[in-house]
Amino acid sequence: MELNKYIDHTILKAVATDEEIKKVCAEAKEYNFFSVCINSANVELVAKELKGTDVKVCSVIGFPLGAMTKESKIFEAKDAVAKGADEIDMVINVGALKSGRVDYVRNEIAEIKKAIGDKVLKVIIETCYLTDAEKALVSKLSVEAKADFVKTSTGFGTGGATFEDVQIMKDAIEGKAKIKASGGVRDFEMAKKYIDMGVSRLGASSGIKIINGEKVAEGEY
Repeated sequence: MELNKYIDHTILKAVATDEEIKKVCAEAKEYNFFSVCINSANVELVAKELKGTDVKVCSVIGFPLGAMTKESKIFEAKDAVAKGADEIDMVINVGALKSGRVDYVRNEIAEIKKAIGDKVLKVIIETCYLTDAEKALVSKLSVEAKADFVKTSTGFGTGGATFEDVQIMKDAIEGKAKIKASGGVRDFEMAKKYIDMGVSRLGASSGIKIINGEKVAEGEY
């Protein structure tokens, strides 16, 4: 198992400097991670740093709350792709889901997917704020909207990925999308268990520690 190719090497903190982002890109190249995951303002920098490598550029949009207008998310997604993003990780409108506005949530995902064409779309459902029924529902909505992945967490909510949540998502999507577990992946054994469950991608800022068999401290994404 090439664990490195499951990892989206991540730096999403508000205070990330250009030098810190360049360092993450250098690490991703050294360890041959699948992608570098950054805020959309940093897409051009990362695309430049990763040019000529196999490492993909992954941009989050509507991050971390998901409480922006649909139109602003669509613009951000299209802009990120235009600037070099290969993959888009969008945050759903959690409040809309919890208000029962199912069509809105489905349509938002579908319109963002349409806007980015053949680029990969991962839908962050932010499991820590949802009931089990809501986790299953939004996973199914993501499939209906033609998303490529469902993703557990932003890493900025009250909790990250859990094995229980991944199982709920897996049951709901019935093999029609992939799963990304993010937030709270603490060590190699945990990462391997997620992969054994069927997870195709792991979001982590501590990917090097995980690969090297070190324990990730509580609070690290």
